[in-house]
Amino acid sequence: MSYPIKLPAEVQQVLTQLQTAGFEAYVVGGCLRDVLLEREPNDWDITTNALPEQIQTLFEHTLYLNAFGTVTVRCADMDIEVTTYRSDGQYSDFRHPDTVEFGVSLEHDLARRDFTINALAYNGSGLVDYYNGVSDVEHGMVRAVGQATDRFQEDALRMMRAIRLSAQLGFNIEPNTWQAIGQQAVLIEHVSPERQRDELIKMISSDDPLRAVWLLLDSGLIHYILPELEAGVGVQQNLHHIYTVFFHNLLALQYCPSDNWRVRLAALLHDVGKPFVKQGQGRLSTFYNHEHVGAKLTRTIMKRLAFANDDIATVTHLVKHHMFYYNVGEITDAGVRRLLRRVGLEHINNLMAVRIADRLGSGVQKDKPFKLLELERRIEYVQQDPISTSSLAIDGNDIMRDFGLLPGAKVGVVLHRLLDEVMDDPTRNTMEYLQQRAGQLVADLANVSEAQARNIMRTYRAALADRNAYKG
Repeated sequence: MSYPIKLPAEVQQVLTQLQTAGFEAYVVGGCLRDVLLEREPNDWDITTNALPEQIQTLFEHTLYLNAFGTVTVRCADMDIEVTTYRSDGQYSDFRHPDTVEFGVSLEHDLARRDFTINALAYNGSGLVDYYNGVSDVEHGMVRAVGQATDRFQEDALRMMRAIRLSAQLGFNIEPNTWQAIGQQAVLIEHVSPERQRDELIKMISSDDPLRAVWLLLDSGLIHYILPELEAGVGVQQNLHHIYTVFFHNLLALQYCPSDNWRVRLAALLHDVGKPFVKQGQGRLSTFYNHEHVGAKLTRTIMKRLAFANDDIATVTHLVKHHMFYYNVGEITDAGVRRLLRRVGLEHINNLMAVRIADRLGSGVQKDKPFKLLELERRIEYVQQDPISTSSLAIDGNDIMRDFGLLPGAKVGVVLHRLLDEVMDDPTRNTMEYLQQRAGQLVADLANVSEAQARNIMRTYRAALADRNAYKG
């Protein structure tokens, strides 16, 4: 590997300004590791013996919000984190130091860091490497600084971070470091759900998500993070599958054609419900309703890990609907429209990605059989057809004005019944036809109470989305 290391102009400016003011200053951490690997760093960090208040006096645009000596310096369009040398006290919560001492040496500062590949420092002219981090970068090794057990007791999240780095960089985890993870996996329970979630997202977004989840299993961490997924270990499937439930889910993640972490997570969890609904043994065993159970388990997992509500809705929706049925010659255009209504046009490409992941994770060689290609063609053909009440030629205001209805469930019942007919035959979506049918439907509801109409509405909406999803 060649030196000196080329730094972005903004980073060099902050480094030089600190040094010109008489302070020590070093670029430090994962950004150096990435430069050595010829990867683009996500961010840049500098460590210095300047105290936070001294850092702030040197730069015009700064932000200091924590108790750990990190000042964010805004330089041009780049945010650079500048952190005072520090030495940490005890970690009684297995996550954060109880006390922090500022102004110690660079050597003390690097000693508190997690892995050797992140304990490198560069002052613009020379590289400081107390822990042979360059060698570990060259040999592809994730190794804890000092005693691995101490590092993980200081911050239990480092166990997940080691696995994430292994998956992102294609590195092996050094044996003593790996042994310490297995021995102390239970400590991950001290880490907040939000932090676990963020590391999990990075794992499944990596170039080798299979490695990440397999290491979670092999280390024992999965038992505390994703026990529902672990339940699929060793669970044999039926004649349609050659892999166990867990390994099939893992391969589906690996082969998922989408880079969207939400879609990848849906691929990983798409069959998470199978161990909980399995009936029988051997090649004729069944897993009826596993997609619905899996969607509920997915919601439980994601809520426990503090995912955002929108992300929970997206992933559970994909898990719930991944078993959609389609056979050429059996489903009419009306059936395809109902599939689009059930799934949502905005989700159809992601659902296709989960379906492809499911297929490839089952050991087949072809990602898209003819019937999936045909379905994609027909979706493109019918996607402009009405599949929601907002697509109808009349709306609720028209119905209330023309037939004297008040706002309420009866209006919804009429609209959804009209939609059902238009989905069967889009040529019916005209003002004349819909007004005529609306008049008949309003008459049918004359003796129906608002409470009864609400029940009809709930039943009808569910039927339109599920029971009639493939009618035709």
